[in-house]
Amino acid sequence: MAGPTLLKETGPREVFCGLTSIVWLHRRMPDAFFLVVGSRTCAHLIQSAAGVMIFAEPRFGTAILGERDLAGLADAHEELDRVCHELLERRPEIRTLFLVGSCPSEVIKLDLARAAERLNEEMQGRVRVVNYSGSGIETTFTQGEDGALAALVPLLPASEERQLLLVGTLADAVEDRLIHLFGRLGIEAIRSLPPRQSTDLPPVGPGTTVLLTQPFLTETARLLRDRGATVLTAPFPLGAEGSRRWMEAGANAFQVPAERQAEVLDPLMERARIALEPHRKVLSGKRIFLLPESQLELPLARFLQRECGMELVEVGTPYLNREQMAEELALLPEGTPVMEGQHVELQLDRVRDSSPDLVVCGMGLANPLEAEGIATKWSIELVFSPIHGIDQAGDLAELFSRPLRRRHLIQPGLNPSLAVDPVHA
Repeated sequence: MAGPTLLKETGPREVFCGLTSIVWLHRRMPDAFFLVVGSRTCAHLIQSAAGVMIFAEPRFGTAILGERDLAGLADAHEELDRVCHELLERRPEIRTLFLVGSCPSEVIKLDLARAAERLNEEMQGRVRVVNYSGSGIETTFTQGEDGALAALVPLLPASEERQLLLVGTLADAVEDRLIHLFGRLGIEAIRSLPPRQSTDLPPVGPGTTVLLTQPFLTETARLLRDRGATVLTAPFPLGAEGSRRWMEAGANAFQVPAERQAEVLDPLMERARIALEPHRKVLSGKRIFLLPESQLELPLARFLQRECGMELVEVGTPYLNREQMAEELALLPEGTPVMEGQHVELQLDRVRDSSPDLVVCGMGLANPLEAEGIATKWSIELVFSPIHGIDQAGDLAELFSRPLRRRHLIQPGLNPSLAVDPVHA
């Protein structure tokens, strides 16, 4: 059966920087510290994205490369060692130090892998030093997490224990709920990457079955396969349908009987249906255009079309791993344009020509489109929000119905159907 129409374009892009992932990673692992080796612009970016007050004691910072470093007049490695030692002396609770590369550090070819190796020798096990790239030169912002987790995979202890490994950062409450549900299905040995303590790394080996919670962990998945783990292919846990299929993939891998799966999951699906109904009234029949930025676009498009009744004008994604996204692609309507990559001017022309009801895009494009009268949803908000799992389906739908209700309040005569349930506006 024919599926979506897969397209590809190249050109100028409009995406957030990979350093942004530090904002959710540093909250996940309170005993870790993320030290960006970059410019003042890098420092301003993550400080602004995290919303950290000046008197807070965050678990990230920036070793700022000055003009002398960039010009090669100073020994950047010597300066970096000094900064790291000062940081660890001031913050003795740090157990894992991530050295995060940036555009400036990569341009001057600063070897952070060598720096991490040198610092590990000096620390003698007191602190683990890991490096990865958060540069935005050729990546989109969620790939920062992929880089961080991929850097941890070689450090995972070996084990042949039969276990389920959930890979990808989730809100603690959401992860607790998913682990509880898997426990009700009879799966007891469940671990997470990243862990909640950076030193509590999960083991991995031939007995490990991996469920990816996020669609942007391509390199991490490859490295886990290399360690002997089995990485399941399933729709991602966004929306009720996708979350159920995701959980069923894990349950089937552990031979959980279908009757037991239905007993646990059927009541959740009914509650999700009720929670989705007021938002479906707003979203059904509306046309949506998803620009590429977060790599969540395909699962979101599947959810919005199948569970909310929206019409997909175009689904953009920065990168398309066809094997990893096979289940998602199979659930999209035949002929849906799926665009890998971006030429931002051409894509904006298509947005204007198609006049969609809602556009999912980055913050840099949202305000100009709003000024042109086009309702938008920031893609980065979808990464920061707890939207995974059957229980969160209603909250996920509300993130898309809210901007349409807001537009109705601003322009009341635009669409009378949006007047329903003004409490959520």
